[in-house]
Amino acid sequence: MSWSITIARVAGSEIRIHLTFLILLAWIGISAYAAGGTAAAVGSVLFIIAVFACVVLHELGHAVAALRYGITTPDITLLPIGGLARLSRMPEKPGEEIVIALAGPAVNVVIALVIVLFMGVSFDPAALTAIDSTEPGFFTRLAAVNIFLVVFNLIPAFPMDGGRVLRAILAHFMGRRRATSIAAMIGQGVAFLFGFLGLISGNAILVFIAIFVYLAASAEAGQSNLIEMARRLRVTDAMITAFEALKADETLSAAGDALVRTTQREFPIVDEAGRIAGVLTRDALVKGLRETGAAAEIGTVMASEVPAVSATQRLDIAIKLMQEQGAPIVAVSAADGKLAGYVSLENITELLMLDEARLSGGGASRPSPWAGPAA
Repeated sequence: MSWSITIARVAGSEIRIHLTFLILLAWIGISAYAAGGTAAAVGSVLFIIAVFACVVLHELGHAVAALRYGITTPDITLLPIGGLARLSRMPEKPGEEIVIALAGPAVNVVIALVIVLFMGVSFDPAALTAIDSTEPGFFTRLAAVNIFLVVFNLIPAFPMDGGRVLRAILAHFMGRRRATSIAAMIGQGVAFLFGFLGLISGNAILVFIAIFVYLAASAEAGQSNLIEMARRLRVTDAMITAFEALKADETLSAAGDALVRTTQREFPIVDEAGRIAGVLTRDALVKGLRETGAAAEIGTVMASEVPAVSATQRLDIAIKLMQEQGAPIVAVSAADGKLAGYVSLENITELLMLDEARLSGGGASRPSPWAGPAA
């Protein structure tokens, strides 16, 4: 996520802080100082840091549970509205999704129990309504916050934890695509409710949460639909075959010329035998020109790790490889190992948009030479 800085790496996941979170800390510190002086400012900032430490542990709970199923978590980002763990891919089995979704709130339950049982703090339900007050005590409020995080995250508003559990339960009785659609609609409805309550109460954080939930639900529903539609197509259906490839020892100046004369946003880099050696994206090219100059070789700035598939594989496999490895393209290799073409997420999206338009228009889907049951 842009505008974020990495502060640590835990269990293979980068812990990042979005710059807006630092603005939140500054605002809380200044407000507390104006109301109660230095001691109040320090206490308020430390409490917010403690709260977000619990949020990080919550997200790490998701990450550890996901790792059990072979799903990595490249990064966890702290935002003013909470934490965001980015999984390399979403679990497909309902049972796995339920375990991963519940792992986060389970961590908050453990934190609250540790505070109450081992730190001599008596939990007061009234502290849930006095979190912004210092009167209940630091750890009493921290226990209350963790209980609040459990309750709040289990609201069935997709893609929050409760919404993911709802989607997984629905997927037991209907297709994943339909389950995602229903869960997303419920999540968007809850988002509207959050937004309304935030506006009438003047709670800006609740409004931001509503916007985030609404957009995230829409985006993930679209992503799920894309994966489901791609299951019935093969890589060859979306493969780009008319492209210009470059060599690693060519200059960035030559790559710039190719960028101008073609419509490509990414250039496969091949070796002397015609096999894939890397990929140069437009962003990497621009960054390379700025930092190393036009005379630098493409090999110094290209991404050398490019996943590869065969033309006969399912298209959703190519999408998952791009997501898991963060790759801009997936190479398609011929029988002799040479580069036959490649697929990009943009091209796949355009293909599926056309395919859906044909189906909704009453026409037959574009015939595929690999039609039949997908393996």
